[in-house]
Amino acid sequence: MPQETVRPINPIPEEFAGASGSRALKRLFHATRPKFFPASVLPVITGTAWGAFVAGSIDVYIFVLALLATVSVHAASNVLNDVGDETVGTDKINEQRIYPYTGGSRFIQMGILSQSRMARLGVGLLVVAILLGLALYIEKGPAILLFGLAGIALGVLYSLGPVRLSALGIGETAVAVAFGILPVTGAAWLQGASIDTALLLFALPISAWVGAILLINEVPDIEADGGTGKNTLPVRLGLAGTSRLYFVLHAAALIVIFYMTLQQMLPMLAPLMPLGVLLLAWRAANAIRGGVKDRSAMTQAIESTLGIHTTGCLWLSGCMVFKIVF
Repeated sequence: MPQETVRPINPIPEEFAGASGSRALKRLFHATRPKFFPASVLPVITGTAWGAFVAGSIDVYIFVLALLATVSVHAASNVLNDVGDETVGTDKINEQRIYPYTGGSRFIQMGILSQSRMARLGVGLLVVAILLGLALYIEKGPAILLFGLAGIALGVLYSLGPVRLSALGIGETAVAVAFGILPVTGAAWLQGASIDTALLLFALPISAWVGAILLINEVPDIEADGGTGKNTLPVRLGLAGTSRLYFVLHAAALIVIFYMTLQQMLPMLAPLMPLGVLLLAWRAANAIRGGVKDRSAMTQAIESTLGIHTTGCLWLSGCMVFKIVF
């Protein structure tokens, strides 16, 4: 079956047409690229599990506020990334994208939402995140502002402004921090955990897995990104170098979890999951070497990477629940 019949290269405008409130909400919701929300939801859950282990209880209200704030920043970052890529022309010339995983939401290019409407949506989502942050500030004090401001800055500067971290080859690191270390440590701290070496180590595998998501998603976009000055790591490293870095990220996650297990920070079976998915990571790394010549293999590799992140976060959360119970 041709790949295009499985993964259409664009959203279909007719599916989002209509003047009703429900159709408008559908447009706004899908413009945020919700398929990637697990990358922000799951780290908060995992960090909360660590915090619950340390504190011996869960503050559900704080957890919900943290979750909504993090997802709002993530959604805003996705939307503003589309705005930034449209401004420099990246998405306009991207003919090798694998929709819906790479090349943005395509909402601007397909006329579903204008660039100015997308920009207003992104700013509105940031306002929502700030309001949620203020609620956390009332409950937990000014220290929470450091987490919030850092997350917003990394999300926005990834693709907008004079800095454009994605063009400097450090966007992947920024995203790994914004959707790994920050939400995990922040969620744990909100539940009463100290930000110590153990917690930072616990957050590193999640940072590696989310970094791998961005890295592999940038592979089909190499030509368009490079042609518009968006010099991501895949643009700089090429397919072979990106493949090696991708596998190193997964191997590093395993090493950190294995070390934490030896130090009795995690249960004895904790390394099984990251060890078990190394074969998937190896296959995905091989797909990266081939680039978009084999779109089916590239699509499967992207989906495997998303699955590894989801499974990994749930596994680490389960490890902490195990320690709570036993």
